Amino acid sequence: MSLIVKKFGGSSVANAERVFNVANRIIDDYKKGNDVVVVVSAQGDTTDDLIEKAREINPNGSSKREMDMLLSAGEQISIALLAMAIEKLGCPAVSLLGWQAGFETDSHHGIARIKKVTAERIKNEISKRNIVIVAGFQGLNKYDDITTLGRGGSDTSAVAIAASMKADICQIYTDVDGVYSADPRKVPTAIKMDEISYDEMLELASLGAQVLNNRSVEMAKKYNVELEVLSSLEVKPGTIVKETVKMEKTLIRGVAKDSNVATISIVGLEDTPGVAFKIFNKLAQHKINVDIILQSVGRDGTKDITFTVPLDQGSVAVKALEGMKDALDFKTLKMDDSVVKVSIVGAGMESHPGVAAKMFEALYDAGINIHMISTSEIKVSVLIDGKYADKAVTAVHDAFLG
Repeated sequence: MSLIVKKFGGSSVANAERVFNVANRIIDDYKKGNDVVVVVSAQGDTTDDLIEKAREINPNGSSKREMDMLLSAGEQISIALLAMAIEKLGCPAVSLLGWQAGFETDSHHGIARIKKVTAERIKNEISKRNIVIVAGFQGLNKYDDITTLGRGGSDTSAVAIAASMKADICQIYTDVDGVYSADPRKVPTAIKMDEISYDEMLELASLGAQVLNNRSVEMAKKYNVELEVLSSLEVKPGTIVKETVKMEKTLIRGVAKDSNVATISIVGLEDTPGVAFKIFNKLAQHKINVDIILQSVGRDGTKDITFTVPLDQGSVAVKALEGMKDALDFKTLKMDDSVVKVSIVGAGMESHPGVAAKMFEALYDAGINIHMISTSEIKVSVLIDGKYADKAVTAVHDAFLG
């Protein structure tokens, strides 16, 4: 008998037919004698619909606390409907909101971090042989206010439960049947992987692959939770994400595209110590994540700094830096939101000469210009014009894996 944590996204429970499909998948494992905990997202486009309702009331933006109160309602609907479906099919189930399941978070509404999961209620329900259905994406802070975990929060909720309860496996059900070397909907030659390491999956998730949320992979690696990514619509083996994987001939494991990126260029900065600190300290104060950074060689007493930020944080970053114009004394500040980041990922890349050159050659052959480059032991990323994104992914994928 095993303890299995399953997570189903919004598309998996989008309508009554799919809810019953999910219920049957859960019951199959339950009837084999396993203990089953299920984490569910809001149905279909429910979260987007709720955001639109909030805009109808206050176009200027409601408080983050009230947005969390509103958005958490989506998961409450999903868990209740799924529990009803399981009961109709003859098995016992109980639905729990995040706070009932023991999720304690910090107080950063909309992007809350899980502090701990006291899973006593879940354990108690399992001891009664109930299938436990938990609302993903939400928790409770020290002020007893509901919080939400942000994008991909249900993945993180599932891994947190698996970690706290030492589950045998955490299964993440999606609309694809595993982790591919590229988006199979865009690249027909994409290869499905049987296994992938935490580090490789974390890089792919961070670089735009939308199969798993990067926070969930970080947590799985930290607590050694074995993940499986598999289809919610087809019964077939998925991709296992774990610490070590079988060695394969293929060095490059995947190609990822991230469109949620913008570049900010500050031209004509004084070439003196402390300038970079002032810039990035200000961005850190606004909790803005910075990725690639490029600084020009100083000339005539000035230098230029260009860096990338998430697209949805670009305007906040520009506003924060414009407020420092007198202190920084730069000439111009501009943002470019027409770029995209394309990356290759593979463990051991550092010890294999020529990997970056091969990627750059593929882009050259495709007539695509590179604006910025970033490398690490496990990935090479380039920034290019957004209009060439799919062309670039296909060209690079075919060069290494085609």
